[in-house]
This record gives sequence, structure tokens and C-alpha cells, in this order.
Amino acid sequence: MAAACCAGTASRPGCTACAWWASTWSWARPWRCFFPVFFHSQMLWELVLLGEPLVVMAPSPSESSETVLALVNCISPLKYFSDFRPYFTIHDSEFKEYTTRTQAPPSVILGVTNPFFAKTLQHWPHIIRIGDLKPAGEIPKQVKVKKLKNLKTLDSKPGVYTSYKPYLNRDEEIIKQLQKGVQQKRPSEAQSVILRRYFLELTQSFIIPLERYVASLMPLQKSISPWKSPPQLRQFLPEEFMKTLEKTGPQLTSRIKGDWIGLYRHFLKSPNFDGWFKTRRKEMTQKLEALHLEALCKEDLLLWTQKHTEVETVDLVLKLKSKLADREHLPVKPETMEKLRGHIDAIILALPEDLQSILLRTSMT
Repeated sequence: MAAACCAGTASRPGCTACAWWASTWSWARPWRCFFPVFFHSQMLWELVLLGEPLVVMAPSPSESSETVLALVNCISPLKYFSDFRPYFTIHDSEFKEYTTRTQAPPSVILGVTNPFFAKTLQHWPHIIRIGDLKPAGEIPKQVKVKKLKNLKTLDSKPGVYTSYKPYLNRDEEIIKQLQKGVQQKRPSEAQSVILRRYFLELTQSFIIPLERYVASLMPLQKSISPWKSPPQLRQFLPEEFMKTLEKTGPQLTSRIKGDWIGLYRHFLKSPNFDGWFKTRRKEMTQKLEALHLEALCKEDLLLWTQKHTEVETVDLVLKLKSKLADREHLPVKPETMEKLRGHIDAIILALPEDLQSILLRTSMT
């Protein structure tokens, strides 16, 4: 099954077709994709997590596509925020940008099949060379990570060509478990279940300390006043986060040893962290807006208007209408929105008729 999304060559974050493809096809059977290089699965997980430039050289478009999409999904439930191209060709608009040696390769995962790329992409820091994606009944040889200068043609031996040194020690237990599965001719589907669970637990162990720290940036609910703007989130301070890892780091949920601190430092500079944190910050800001709105709806707003000028009252109505219009983006209960509508109607009816007509017209536009 060849990749057909995004005109068959480019897969971009946000593309519905690519998202469907990734979630329903390749990740249904990651063992098929990782089998040729499964000894290095954990290192590949790190490279994808950090948004490193990666090239997958494969014999066919379907095999390059499956492998690229399996790589993108190996850090799930963390979203991969960089670009990825399941099947990249010399006709792609970014061909010159990606093959130039005058600047560092961008954060993107490319899947290629044209032998021409073996030379033009040789300057990329991480290259995966795979063979036919048909797991045999024997364990592939445990090949060492190869130097990039040894990759001269697309006929080079399968393996991972990079000078990257993983931050984490390799988990020998998962390697033994997968090796045993090959020896016992365990079905590919069962091997995929094991590999998916391994990647999921690894990613969760990594992301939980970050989620815990980011949650601590949320202001206390008691600091939310209905008559002031919602409080701001505290700033994410890398060193402050690093200090939390001593007691609440990944060692609580993962058996893997290594330089977790170094991995986090690298991750905090990556596109994946930037995208993840922007998403979490947006969600938390919306939560603060929702809590502020709930606090406002509990107040006697009609009584408030009696103590303030008409200008201030009109300003309040316009702000409340703005929040009502933004209701789809706020995690607010339906009954809260009903209260808000009731407040708006009551305040408008208490105003002079000329202001009533103006405010009612604005609600209709």
C-alpha cells in the first residue's frame, strides 16, 4: 500500500489524511517497520523525540512511507510537531533546501527510495537504511551503528548510520523479549503489541514529569477574582523543572538508566517541546478563562451595574458577549453559559432604551 496523502509526496502536520494514515496503518504493525533495526529502537525513539533530521532509505515507496509513519508514532501520545515526508522525491519543492550543504538539515523525517539520495543526503546526521519489510523467522544480526561515510549507495547494508550517542542506556529486556518472539515465531501482531506498549510506557515516563511541572504553573483558583483579568500562568523555568526530577523524575516509572537530565535539556530546545508546551499553555489559559467566567456568573452583576456608570456597564456587556461568542473554545458547562445569557439580558433591560437598542443590534450582527 503506497502513500497517497498530500499529493503522494509530502506529509505535513495538520493534514487529516496523513494523520489518519499514521494512526490506522503503520502504527497498527510497528514490528514490521522496526524489525530490520529493532536493536536500535530506543535510539530511534530518542531521535524522533528530539526532532532530529532523519532519512529513511527504503526499496519502495510503501516501505519508506510505513517506516516514516511508524517513527512519527513511536513517541505517541506525544504529538510529533515537525514535518515528515513518507515519500520524498526529487520533484518536491523543498528538494534544493533539503539537499544543500550550505545549511544544517531541518527538523524533518524523509522517506526516500531514489538511489540519487544516497549521495545528495549523505550530509544528513541520521540515516536509516532498511531492506524488504518482511520479518523472517530468524533474528537479524545485531549490527553496530555505522558511520555516515560508509553509506555510499542505496545498496549499502541495512542499519542506522549516525554518530549520535544516546542519552539513555539501551533496555536489554525489551531486546531479549523481541528476540525470543522471533525465535518462537511469535506472530507479527503480537510483536507489534509488545513494541507499542514499550514505546508508550517510555514516552509516558518521559512526559509525566513535564505534565506535573506544567500543572504547577497554574495559579490557585482562589486567586481568580471576577472583577480582575484572569491571572497569568507562571513562566516555565528550565532549571526549576530540572530540580523537580530528583524526586519526581522518570526513575519512578521507568527501569531505564542513563542521562535523563541531558535528554530533557535537549528536548526543551526541540520543536516537539515547543509545540507541546504551546498546546498545553493554550489549554491552561482557556481553563483560566473558564474559571474566571464561572466566578463572574456567580456574582450579582445587576447590583454591580447600579454602582457603576453607563459606560462601564456597556463595557461589561460587550466583554460578556465576547466571552459568549468564544464559548466553543472554553471548557465551560452549558449551565454557566445560560447564566451568562441571563446576566446579559437582565443588564441590557435595565439600561435606557437607546442603549438597549444599540446593544441588541450588536448581538444580532
